[in-house]
Formats: sequence, C-alpha cells, structure tokens
Amino acid sequence: MQQYEVDVTLDPDTANPYLILSDDGKQVSCGDIEQKLPDKPERFDTSVDVLGKKGFSSGRFYFEVQVKGKPDWTLGVARESINRKGETPLTPSNGYWTVIMRNGNEYKACAGPAVSLPLRVKLQRVGVFVDYEEGLVSFYDVESSSHIYSFTGQSFTDKLYPYFCPEFNDGGKNSTPLIITPVKYNK
Repeated sequence: MQQYEVDVTLDPDTANPYLILSDDGKQVSCGDIEQKLPDKPERFDTSVDVLGKKGFSSGRFYFEVQVKGKPDWTLGVARESINRKGETPLTPSNGYWTVIMRNGNEYKACAGPAVSLPLRVKLQRVGVFVDYEEGLVSFYDVESSSHIYSFTGQSFTDKLYPYFCPEFNDGGKNSTPLIITPVKYNK
C-alpha cells in the first residue's frame, strides 16, 4: 500500500479557527484562542476539523499520520460535500470514514454505530489507505504493520479528502499536534 503514498498538506481554508497549522501544512493542533478568520463556506465552524488540500475522485491513495502523545484524535477521509457548519455525526452516511481515539486508550471506528477496536498497543502512527473504485477505506498501525479496521463496500461519488481532527487542547493535556509524516518504507 505504501506505493500509493500521496503528499498530503492541510488546507487552511477548511481549518476551524481554533486550529493551529504549521507553516509547512503538515501539523495541526488545537489552540485555546479563536483566530479571526474569514467565514468561508468550506471552513468548519464548530468541529475542530481540517481537510487535506487535495481531493481524490479515483484510484488508490495512502498517507500516514503520527498520533503519538495524543489522548484524543480523529482521522480518516471525508467527502467533499460534507456539512461543515455545526455538529455532524461522523458516519459513512454523513460522508465520514474515520477512526477515533478517546481518553488515551479507547479506539473506535465511526461506522454508525461505532465499533470498538480492541488494540493491544497504543498507536504511534496510523496509515490510511483508500481504494476509491473498490469502496474501501482501511486503517493500519504503521509500527506493527497490522490492520486496524476497514470500511468495505462503500460507494464513493464525491471527491474524498484526508480528514484530521486533533480534538480540543483540554488545558494542554492534548496539545501535541497530529503530524502528517512521510512514509518510511520497510526495507
């Protein structure tokens, strides 16, 4: 899957005003102060979410995200037509294919209803693989090269965008950024 690696950078025009993006567009964390940003239709206004700049409407793509040191996060892909205003449940029927971590040890796939994922090790880096034509979104534990969860049999019609939610800062307990990392090829 690593051969389908794509270069993902975050799209500041979609970022919730509480999010802090690095200059290179590879890291995102949630701050305590709402920035004054233009309210664009593509910007998330309630959820602390951000999308990748480039969307995909065919083929396969793969990217990796470092989640190390974060007790709460959400990752995956979202379709272009998602509702970005207000709260929307993260389910495939709403255009989100995501895995979440809460409280430092609760992993779930947001399949609507959520599916608990009994992982033995704490995830450090997560790989996300999409096969558009197959209707497949899969998540991997990069460190152990093991499969976490797959959404299968989906039918995609919209462009899909990499989706990131570092979750709230929680008084600094969750201040570590999500980092989009280059794929390290296993020799």
